[in-house]
Amino acid sequence: MGKIVVSENVSLDGAFEDPTDSRFGGWLSRIGEKDRQAWAQVQFEEARRCEALLMGGRSYTWFAERWVTRGDEWAQRLRSLPKYVVSSTLEVLDWENTTLLKGDMAKEVAKLKQDVTGEIVVYGSGRLVKALVEQDLVDELRLMVYPVVVGVGGRRLLAETSTSGRMRLVDSRTVGDGLAYLAYEFPRDA
Repeated sequence: MGKIVVSENVSLDGAFEDPTDSRFGGWLSRIGEKDRQAWAQVQFEEARRCEALLMGGRSYTWFAERWVTRGDEWAQRLRSLPKYVVSSTLEVLDWENTTLLKGDMAKEVAKLKQDVTGEIVVYGSGRLVKALVEQDLVDELRLMVYPVVVGVGGRRLLAETSTSGRMRLVDSRTVGDGLAYLAYEFPRDA
């Protein structure tokens, strides 16, 4: 059975905007080279361990535009993975190994969890993450916390979810000199 893992880059105050976007401070450019290299290593290892990617339409478009032409090993891994996209607006998916999930999102993702063995990683995809959390489909939440405060502006990862389930810390560590990696599990009732 598959495991839905939400993997996000967040600021100290919970914003989960693209860390390269200068509108919100360009977090990635504000950390040192050692931190950027350590961050990339953690992200690449996660990509090597996962069995599939799950994304919303806007995140899919963002990733496809940037990763389809890169030639490094990380990009090759992302291209080789099966990718599943939840979108009501996209019709053409050009990135190889991509499937559009149609119909009821909760049913399609539950079926995906049955069909895929291993981790199904979700990057970005704010609206999808909210829906997955509300449908109790997320198994683990991984946060790479940057030592920056966005303040006013920026979207907050779980700010508008209607659920308030308890999570259990399963991993925490320093990445590089200034990033914090936190992993939380959503325990299921026995």
